[in-house]
Amino acid sequence: CDHAMILMKRLSLWLALGGILLTVWTLRATGQKAPMPQPIEPPPTSSYERTVAASGIIEAVNENVRIAPPVAGLITKMFVVVGDQVGAGAPLLQLDGRELRAQLGSRESAIPPARARIAEQRYRVEDLAVQYKRLQAVHDRRAVSEDDLKRTWYGLAMAKRALVRNAADLEQAIAQRDETQALLERLTVRAPRAGTVLQVNVRGGEYATPGAAETLILLGDTQRLQVRADVDEVNAPLVRAGSEGVAYLKGSTTQAIPLSFVRIEPYIVPKKSLTGDNTERVDTRVLQVIFRFDRPAFSVYAGQQVDVFIKRDGREAQGERNK
Repeated sequence: CDHAMILMKRLSLWLALGGILLTVWTLRATGQKAPMPQPIEPPPTSSYERTVAASGIIEAVNENVRIAPPVAGLITKMFVVVGDQVGAGAPLLQLDGRELRAQLGSRESAIPPARARIAEQRYRVEDLAVQYKRLQAVHDRRAVSEDDLKRTWYGLAMAKRALVRNAADLEQAIAQRDETQALLERLTVRAPRAGTVLQVNVRGGEYATPGAAETLILLGDTQRLQVRADVDEVNAPLVRAGSEGVAYLKGSTTQAIPLSFVRIEPYIVPKKSLTGDNTERVDTRVLQVIFRFDRPAFSVYAGQQVDVFIKRDGREAQGERNK
C-alpha cells in the first residue's frame, strides 16, 4: 500500500510538471508574431538619389469632359458606345423634342399668313398714297372737298401704322420660330471636341437631368495621355518646376514610364484619388503636378493609377546638408 502511494505521488508530480511545461510553451507560442507575408511584387523604388513620392493617375491631355444634358428630358436615342472616336460637333445623344417640334410647327405655320397680311397692307398703303396724291393734284377745291382729303390722309396714315404692326408681328413670328429651332437643336447633345468615348452611363429610354451625380458620357483624348501626380501638402515645398520624374503602374516595378514636367497646378486641393492603403489619410490636401509621357510599349489606360517619383533639386539637398 505504501509503495502504491509513492507511485501515485510521483505520477502527480510528473503530471504537474508536464502541465507547467505545456503552459509555458503555449504562452511563448502565442507571444510570437507570425511572419509578414511576402508581397507578390516588391514595391517600386526610385532611381533618384533624392526623390518625392506621390500617387498619380493617368488622364487625357486635355482632361476628360463630363457630358451633361442642357435640360432635363427623356433620352430617345444614343449615337455612341464606349470606345467610339468622335469629332467635334458629333451627336452623342438625343433628348425628347416632341413638344418643341409641335411648337415649331405652329410657329412656322404663322409666318405665311403674316407675310400675306404685310403684302395686302402694303398694297393698301400704295393705293391710298396714289389716291391722296391725286386729290392733292386737283387745283379746283370745289371739285374735292376738304373732308375727302382729310379722310384719305387719315386712311393712309392708319394703313402705314398697320403695315408697321404687321411687320413687327412677322419679325416676332420669325424670332419665335428661330428660338424654337435653337431649343430643338440643343436637345441633340454634341461633342464639344474630338476624343474617345470612355464611359457611357445612360441608355435610351432613361431620364437625364443636369447636375446628376453620375456622368452621362465621359469623353477624353486617349491618343495623348498625361499623369496627374498628387503630392502631399507637407512635401509640396520640395517640388520644383521642371523636375523630371518616373512612374510605375500599380503592381509593376520593372516597367518604368519616364515623365516630362508640364506644369504645377497653382492651387492645393483636397485629395480625391485614393490608393486604398490602410494608412492613407483622406483629409490630406495635395499639390497636383502634371507630367506628359510618350506611350510605352506596354498598355496603359486613362484612369489607371501609378506610383510617381519626382526628382528633388540637388541645390535643395545641399541646403539641407548645410543646415
